[in-house]
Amino acid sequence: MRFVEPLYQQARSMWLGFIDMLPLLVVALVALLITWCVSAILTVVIRGSLKNARIRRSLRDLFISLSKVTVWIIGSLVAVTIIFPSLTPGKMLTALGLGSVAVGLAFKDIFENFFAGVLIMLRKPMRINDFVECEGVSGRVEQITVRETYLRKTDGQLVLLPNSFLFKNPVYVVTDLAVRRFDLVVGVAYSEDVDRARQVITSALEKVEDIDQQRGIEVYAREFNSSSLDFTVRWWAESEPIHMHKSRDRVVTAIKYALDEAGVEIPFPYRTLTFKDPLSLTSQRDDTPWR
Repeated sequence: MRFVEPLYQQARSMWLGFIDMLPLLVVALVALLITWCVSAILTVVIRGSLKNARIRRSLRDLFISLSKVTVWIIGSLVAVTIIFPSLTPGKMLTALGLGSVAVGLAFKDIFENFFAGVLIMLRKPMRINDFVECEGVSGRVEQITVRETYLRKTDGQLVLLPNSFLFKNPVYVVTDLAVRRFDLVVGVAYSEDVDRARQVITSALEKVEDIDQQRGIEVYAREFNSSSLDFTVRWWAESEPIHMHKSRDRVVTAIKYALDEAGVEIPFPYRTLTFKDPLSLTSQRDDTPWR
């Protein structure tokens, strides 16, 4: 019985303290209810104001989420200060500041990807369904979130790239324009006439339908190769990867047929062998076996 009395007094003290705190709890609950109402109203207002704005859906959702988090943080601080009057806002902000430093160090990569995603969505360097290349990774953009970007490769595989990776490295937006330029190297024999070969190649490309003829066709003598005189052939076609393969197929086929029809030789590599010592040739009878 000697141990029961202190426990009873302790429980009674806690119960009386809870009774005394009930009005403050009710006021804190009212403050949280007001916070919930303000958050809901603000969400509706932001969604309605950004409905017709030309921004990404993920960026619009980000604005809504940030506004809701801000309202709830303020409402929670107010509710806590109501329940615990001795806990001033200054002390709470100090504690949050120290805590935020620790959280920031622990989740550095997550915050880095978050801010990189916000900047990517604000700058609009690439759009959904654009085909991009970055440090050897290429694919079609399916989704951009605040943490990562989803790329669908041409073979169907899905690649998730951290936004910080795209933000720090050069990104080639292949389909930024409807058409882009392609290059091809064509070699002809040294015995062929340069101007005639250039004219044959140009005439062949002028008949290819997959080429944007309005942008013109460029054929330049490139260099003296080991067994051929090389030309750089340039043309414009649709920027989609599939159209790149189709136009290149048409171009290579047209050039091959045109050069063959004009009698222009497309050489294969020649090899000249030299020996340090002279070679001696000896004759053998047909019935002598080779050794």
